[in-house]
Amino acid sequence: MAYKISDACVACGTCIDECPVEAISAGDICVIDPDKCIDCGTCAGVCPSEAISAE
Repeated sequence: MAYKISDACVACGTCIDECPVEAISAGDICVIDPDKCIDCGTCAGVCPSEAISAE
């Protein structure tokens, strides 16, 4: 089960640096590649806008 980033994302990039498998890319909002995501939850723990949750 991959994590998903909602529209509440402010594209701050905090999650990108924390992802151990580089599954997150930047854009208008950040996006998680579900094929790379290892379901560790690190991104959700550091997201200041609480935009990341388990799918």
